[in-house]
Amino acid sequence: MYSSVSSRSAAAYKRVGVQTSVEGANPHQLISLLYEALLQSLRLAHGATMRGDIETKGKEIGKSVRILEEGLKASLNDAAGGELATNLRGVYNYSISRLTRANLNNDAPMINEVIELILPVYGAWKSIANPAGQPAAS
Repeated sequence: MYSSVSSRSAAAYKRVGVQTSVEGANPHQLISLLYEALLQSLRLAHGATMRGDIETKGKEIGKSVRILEEGLKASLNDAAGGELATNLRGVYNYSISRLTRANLNNDAPMINEVIELILPVYGAWKSIANPAGQPAAS
């Protein structure tokens, strides 16, 4: 099946925009991009669950778990982060567990619970950038 030139162009533009954002980002910004992608995916999963769209729900929960596991957890530095890294790992593990259950049980409130858990963590992450836009010293 063929898609229109404009939709293919829009998709290519979006890929380039995302790639450019990632390539030009410092480590602090990369984590911010992961949080933004996670929250977007969680919201899509929540909406899909509410609509009964099982396929989209599964895809978005899978994407959310991968961001948590392969992005956010993988970026933790236990040696430098100490107790904070340990606590974040716990939040991410709990979130993965809840999302797995939400996926199995088509449970929108569990997905919302994870959103409500991640929002303040992301807010705290955004607040540690200094006025010059560089991450605070760790």
